[in-house]
Amino acid sequence: QVQLVESGGGLVQAGGSLRLSCAASGSILSINDMGWYRQAPGKQRELVAVIVSGGSTNYADSVKGRFTISRDGAKNTVYLQMNSLNPEDTAVYYCNAKIRTWSRPSYVYWGQGTQVTVSS
Repeated sequence: QVQLVESGGGLVQAGGSLRLSCAASGSILSINDMGWYRQAPGKQRELVAVIVSGGSTNYADSVKGRFTISRDGAKNTVYLQMNSLNPEDTAVYYCNAKIRTWSRPSYVYWGQGTQVTVSS
């Protein structure tokens, strides 16, 4: 079994920063893409940032220049550094990862989500 466990969410004032972490564990052979998504109340889940195994990254236009995604391959962990937060960033943040195991050659796993609330 594979698990993704997020941490680092919380309440922050506008202009502040938070760092989210997501650690994958279990019978993992390799991890390809890792990413962060978010879902605000009444809205669809949207991509925030993604990082592939080679290190290339992609960001939503709304977070470019403010958020940075990174990963630690040795720890099977992806991070999201969020700076200059504004109330529009308030959402539940989910990490996902495309993981290869013995039973599944390529499957996308999701974390349980972590709440980020930005007060004005």
